[in-house]
Parts: sequence; structure tokens; C-alpha cells
Amino acid sequence: MTRIVFSGGRVFTGRTTEPGDVVVEGDRIVDVGIGLDGDTAVDATGHTILPGLFDCHVHFMFSGADLVRSLNTPFSLPFYEAIGNMKATLQCGITTVRDALGADLGVAEAVRRGLVQGPRMQIAINMVSQTGGHNDDWMQCGAHVSPPLHPGLPDTVADGPEELRKVIRTLVRHGADIIKIASSGGVMSPRSNPRHAHFRDEEIAMIVQEANAAGIAVMSHAMSGDGILTAVRNGVRSIEHGVFLTDEGVEEMLKNGTWLVPTLMAPRMVLDQAAAGMAISDVILEKANAVVTQHFQSFQKAHQAGVKIAMGTDSGVGPHGDNLNELSLMVEYGMSPAEALHATTTSAAELLRLGDELGELAPGKLADLVLVEGDAEQHVKAGTLKQAVRAVYQNGVTVG
Repeated sequence: MTRIVFSGGRVFTGRTTEPGDVVVEGDRIVDVGIGLDGDTAVDATGHTILPGLFDCHVHFMFSGADLVRSLNTPFSLPFYEAIGNMKATLQCGITTVRDALGADLGVAEAVRRGLVQGPRMQIAINMVSQTGGHNDDWMQCGAHVSPPLHPGLPDTVADGPEELRKVIRTLVRHGADIIKIASSGGVMSPRSNPRHAHFRDEEIAMIVQEANAAGIAVMSHAMSGDGILTAVRNGVRSIEHGVFLTDEGVEEMLKNGTWLVPTLMAPRMVLDQAAAGMAISDVILEKANAVVTQHFQSFQKAHQAGVKIAMGTDSGVGPHGDNLNELSLMVEYGMSPAEALHATTTSAAELLRLGDELGELAPGKLADLVLVEGDAEQHVKAGTLKQAVRAVYQNGVTVG
């Protein structure tokens, strides 16, 4: 096979950037070092070579927070919109994602079979919620709203351990790679409160037990302090958002090795869309405004304490393709640029249990690479990383 050498650039090692070359053969990295040779050369002079990036919390089937628009969208249109959403995400350098609600097995298989271009993905399919919880779309008028259920997207609102056992087994049958639950209320749901915990210990314990039996992990949408604690002490792998994280919650996360996926962009995306004139209810806007400051403070608390953090954005609530803005927010609120890049590469790969294949530029790993003009760490700090991406490679092949 042809050996392609990316020569003359600087290589992100996971902690720093150093001069180096990367050699790719087929879909694998075969060497990293100085002065390497290959059959074909890609001149990386003046560029940083990054591993393929991760976003651990996206929603490809969503294209914004406008409920009125979604109610007037034909059922099948989001599947076609997802094609553009996936491509926009891939083009900014994100080659692997975790879709946290919405994409069914058909969407994932379309990418896996090469029918459409997009990041490789792990899918949650739908979010498991209690009645009146963050994924219960009942409205005060008595109607149920989006997303509509269909053969690939089963109903996941359930109460009590035995109902939840059935739901988890159903999601596994439908192709879930990860189970997502809501252990608190949220911003975008009409009747839930982000400060209230959802599900009891015995319910989450059952969910985790069934997920473990299927060989998959559990991620938990968790904003309230109590909702975070209940999820962590019962074995979820990651806390999503973590807005009202307490000192006790930090201690439990450290003790259990639980990850935080902060999604700092999420409330900002809601507020930005409202400012641009999108029809977003006053209830949702009030909640989004209420969580912003606390969200950043909780991120700082977790980072300073040494909680494991992986990058995720909640893209779909807002535009796809702007995912790298999350890295700049992580730096703004306490991470170094190298730590932010680690969160979207090595750390994210570990969270998704893909560290043997991805997350680093190392021999034997899959050849996902991102060529960034200039100093990638400075671009992260300045918020210009997306604009500096010059080429993206997935499995050794450049993507358009």
C-alpha cells in the first residue's frame, strides 16, 4: 500500500505540540517521528497535525431549538437535514461523535456503509425519561410534540425498575451503542425543572445493570445536584451538562471515575437563537438564562478538582459545524489550550472506549488526522480553530 508522509509540521502529542512527521499506510498510522519517508508526501510545513477530534454529545437529527419550525417540518425531512449536519461536523475536524438522542440505526448505518459522509458514531437512539421528565414531550394543551416516535425510535418514557428494564432491552434491540437517561429536568423540556432530580436509586441501578449486561455504558443528562449524585452513585459513565454540580458531587465523581461532558455551548446556543429572532418560549428562555453562570462555575469546580472531562457540545440545539467553539469556552473558563485539545482527542476516545483505535497520533491507530494551519493551541485560545482547518482525513482518506 502507498505510504503517505505528512512532513515538516508539528504534531500534537496529547499534551504538547512538537516537530514531527506522521506516516499513514492504508487506514492506519504506521510511524510518527522526525525525518520520515513515504511514497507520497503531504507538506505540513507551518501546520499542526491533530488526531481526529471527538464531540461526545451531538444531535444530528435536530437543526435548532425552534419548536414552531419543528412542528411544521415534514416527518422525513430531518433525515435529509442530518446529511448536511453530519458533513458540517466532519469538515470542522470532528471524525467521531456520540449522538445523544435522535439518530436511529439507519442513520448510523448510512455512515458505516459509506452511503453518506459523516463522523463515525455511537448512538443513544432516544433518551430514557420518567413521566414528566426531560424527554416527556407532553404539553399543557394535552398534545405531544417532537420528536415523533417511529419504528427506529421507540418510546422511552417509563417509571419503575421493571418498566425501565424493558425500555433498556428495547433500545439495545434497536441498535443503541450507549444508553442515555435524564436524571434531572432540563432547559428544553416544557414541564421539567433543571434543579429537580429525576429517577430514584433503584431505577438508575436497574438501567445500569441492564446496560452493563449488554456491554454498553450509560450517559446521564444531569443538571441538578441531586440528579448528578443519584446517577454517579449508581454507576453511570458520564454526566452531561453538570450545571448545578456540588462539592459532594465532585467527590463522588472522583471516587467513581465518572466523566463530565460539560456542553458549555448549550445554553448559549439557545440564547443566541432567541436573540436572532427564533421562536423560543419564555419558559425555556428563563431556564437558559438561569443556568448560564452556574454552568461555567461548575465546570471550573470540576476541572480544578481533577474530574475527567471530555468535549461535547449539544450541537443540534444550535448549529452544527460550530462545535470547536466549545474548546474556546473550556479555555475561557480555566483549561489550557492543550487540555482542551486533550479533552476532544485522547480523553474523549477513552470515554467512548475507543482509545485502542483513536484519540492519538500513534502507530497502529486509525488514520484520522486534522491539518491545522498555524499553531492549533493559539487558535483554540483565539476561537479561530475552525477557520484554520485545512484538511481532514478519516481512515486515511481526505474528506470533502
